[in-house]
This record gives sequence, structure tokens and C-alpha cells, in this order.
Amino acid sequence: MLPIAILAGGLAKRIRPVTEKMPKALIDINGRPFIDYQLKLLASSGIKKAVLCVGFLGGQIEGHVGGGGRYGLNVEYSYDGENPLGTGGAIKKAIPLLGGRFFILYGDSYLPIDYNAVEKAFLRSEKSGLMTVYRNGGQWDTSNVVYAPGKDAASDGSVIRYDKKNPSPEMEYIDYGLSCCCASALDSEQSDTFDIADTFARLSNGGQLAGFEATERFYEIGSFAGMEDFRRYAEDLCPMADFPI
Repeated sequence: MLPIAILAGGLAKRIRPVTEKMPKALIDINGRPFIDYQLKLLASSGIKKAVLCVGFLGGQIEGHVGGGGRYGLNVEYSYDGENPLGTGGAIKKAIPLLGGRFFILYGDSYLPIDYNAVEKAFLRSEKSGLMTVYRNGGQWDTSNVVYAPGKDAASDGSVIRYDKKNPSPEMEYIDYGLSCCCASALDSEQSDTFDIADTFARLSNGGQLAGFEATERFYEIGSFAGMEDFRRYAEDLCPMADFPI
């Protein structure tokens, strides 16, 4: 399967003071750092290589995860450097480790979705990118996607409009948190510091953003409410003994 870029370099200001001295990826969830749950899910989904895009306190993440062997993954690291690069800039810097096509996952997201099916839909589309979407209706966060489902079960959907900054009433879907991208989609980005959301907005406007509808809700730890929600979900997720030590 395609390698996956995990965006884990943010400052996590929404959940301070928890993240003043600890990166969000290492927040304790029922006795284990969140990233253990995330990497275990990716490995069980068939992914073999992950590139962690890290910045603030990234050394703590590398110290815990290492090379990824205990998860059944090959894990490499791409550091922002002295200044944050933004989500898009972090991915652009990691392209030498990722290759020409790859998944993108937010570092605070746990997404129970069929990763293999997402990859196949992306490759079938022959578009520059694919975004997974969820019919949100404003329930979990502000909806930001106009999505056109496929005409039947055998056809794929597309993202007609994606805009995080200017949501509109016709947006019934939300960015689920997992995307696929061609490295060439970032070629036109002139700056080394930018938001990947702006890239995907441009792709959607140009008809180059495929879509894949998720049917199970997403989980995230980017807010205190989301953290508690995931803790409850994780109680029945898997026994502690299943985790690598």
C-alpha cells in the first residue's frame, strides 16, 4: 500500500496546558500514548511505511516510536526545522521520503475506515488528490465539503467544493481526516510554508479532487471533548495486552 504521512508537528494550543511539555501524539489514552492506537490501526490496515512529520517536541515522539518495528511498520521522520512549516509545507518537505503518491493523516485522528478501499478509489480516479468525507450535517464540527456521490455502487464520488474558511449551507459533509495526494499536486506551491487545506481547495476547484465517503464516524484528540470521547471508545477497542511494549 501507499506510504502515509502523519501530520504530528502542531502546537496543539486548543488543549494547553496538557501539551506544553508533551506533544499531542503522546497524550495518555487509558494507559497508552495516543499514537500507539493510531499506528496499530494503520499496521492492521495493511500500511507498511509511515513518515511522521514532526516539529514541536518531535524528539519525544521519535523517542517513543523509534523505527516502528514493534508496530509492524517502517517509520521515518521529517522535522520542520526552526520554524513551523504548516501542514502543506511539512508534507512538501517529506516528499523525498514519501515518493510520488501517498496517504495523508492528521496526527490527532483515529479513523476506522477501509484504507485499502480508499487507496483503490484514488488510483482509479487518476486525479491529483482524494479526500475522505463524512456526512456530518454540522454534528461533530462545521461542515466544509460539497460532495457528489457516485451514480451507483460501482462509481466513485468527487469533492465539488472544499473550503474550511468559508463554509456555506450546501456543505453537508466534512473532511474526514484521511486524504491521498500526488506529489506533483504540490509543485505549484511557491512557498515552503502553507496549509494543505489550501492545496485541496485548489484541487477541488479544478476538478482534481476525488472523494470517498466514510460510513463510520471519526475520532480525534484535538479538543478536550474529543479526547474524552476517544477514551470511552478506546475502552472496548482492544485489550492492553495487544499493544507493543
